[in-house]
Amino acid sequence: MDTLVKTGIAGLDEILLGGIPRHNNLIVEGAPGTGKTTLGLGFIYAGAALYDEPGVIVSFELDAAKLLRDAAGFDWDLQAQIDAGRIKIIQTSPAVLLSEFRNADGAFADTLRGMGAKRLLIDGLTPMRLYAEVHDLPFREDVHVLIEGLNRLGVTTLVTAEREESMVAPAHERFVFDTIIELTRAEHKRRVERRLTVSKSRGQDFIGGSHTMRIEAHQGIHVYRRAQSRPMLLNDQPTSEKRLSIGAPAIDALMDGGLYEGSVTMVSGISGTGKTVLSVQFLTAAVKAGHKTMLVTLDEHPRQLIRNAASLGFDLEGMRERGELFVLYESPLELELDVHFDRVIKLAERESIDCIVFDSVAVYEMASRSEVADYLYALATYFKNRLATVFFNYESPELLGLSQISEELKGSHLVDNIILLNYVEISTMLRRAIAIPKVRGSRNLQITREYVIAEGGLALLDEDGSPSARANAVPQLPFSAYSSLLSRSPTRQSPAIEVAVAHGDALPASVDLPTESTS
Repeated sequence: MDTLVKTGIAGLDEILLGGIPRHNNLIVEGAPGTGKTTLGLGFIYAGAALYDEPGVIVSFELDAAKLLRDAAGFDWDLQAQIDAGRIKIIQTSPAVLLSEFRNADGAFADTLRGMGAKRLLIDGLTPMRLYAEVHDLPFREDVHVLIEGLNRLGVTTLVTAEREESMVAPAHERFVFDTIIELTRAEHKRRVERRLTVSKSRGQDFIGGSHTMRIEAHQGIHVYRRAQSRPMLLNDQPTSEKRLSIGAPAIDALMDGGLYEGSVTMVSGISGTGKTVLSVQFLTAAVKAGHKTMLVTLDEHPRQLIRNAASLGFDLEGMRERGELFVLYESPLELELDVHFDRVIKLAERESIDCIVFDSVAVYEMASRSEVADYLYALATYFKNRLATVFFNYESPELLGLSQISEELKGSHLVDNIILLNYVEISTMLRRAIAIPKVRGSRNLQITREYVIAEGGLALLDEDGSPSARANAVPQLPFSAYSSLLSRSPTRQSPAIEVAVAHGDALPASVDLPTESTS
């Protein structure tokens, strides 16, 4: 009884921490179309094909031909297992089956013993309930007859049952079955989302909560463990004294020497301020330092991103070809957080990646506003446990000023470092400003600096720019001559001009701003 039976369903055994206790009776509940029969077929087929555990399928409604057709759609050669005597399909009625279970030595029991069956699928319990109602029979007694018969057979049994969302009181069978798995299917933003929940399983621990489930071609049911359950794997978190360059020495200086290895950085700014460019700088510098990198792009297609980066002198395509950079792209329209999380961490583990950029995490808000904070916490904790260095790019909805990073995300507490990229309006010009208000464990400089996007990425401007003639009526002074640069309405009149006017001195000269490269 201590041994676990592997279901063979992708991802489900991980949620069950290895499998189902042998001889447990499972009930899989769900509305029509949630995947109950597919899960049951996968359980029987995996037992026969992978684990040398013959199985029997009892069907009240679907005939053998339809079951074979459905199995073939997932590349399961059910007929070969039937021919080998490892699987048997029995089509019968609820009355006949219940009669067999009342007899310990009936033909049904002989069939299971004769083929050495270890697994049994009964699809499903609902026809038995309907039979009892039509014939005015107590269904509760039928359930007990079923359970007692299953216990005598000594097999691990999976029973499917339809459950409508409108049912309020729990059905009696939920109390007598050992393991309950609930399947749901709902429409979200005009696409279908499936979820699987293990609500109880006697004799074992399991990962609770709602997990994403898909019915996939060539595989059948695939369960993706909820991302929020990942941090439970480690009780300790590694740290490092090593610093990584962000790719710009002047920005490293603002951060007291760069990023700590294993830290999480959030780069926030409106579109066009250079978040992606700064990320590419970081990844390029990390590759030069000998790290393997990954860019998870959710806003731009990789081809467009690679083209734009090349215009600034970054060879992302060459980095990909040499295996130094891996690019993972997913369309935001079909994004499911648990599935996405699974793909990200499997790629990171397979390729030993330790520097990752997510561009942009605002897409996660679009996918599920209610789950985004927990999801990012799971991502951050997972990669911190691997001592990986992470960038979260976030597109702020504010053009000028910054009231908060995100209404739903409120992500400042999740990260070690915050880099703010912003536009500042001075006279008739929009200029770019960078500020780094938070760098954990560092003496970061709390100043706002001006930068441009040029060949090689973001470059900070010196405060002592040489004067040059301009057509602007108001001189373009260094940032140090202004106040409230990151406010919603930055001060338009320079303190330096006020001092000059007050003392009768000449006005300060304008700064010669370099022309930016096209990106």
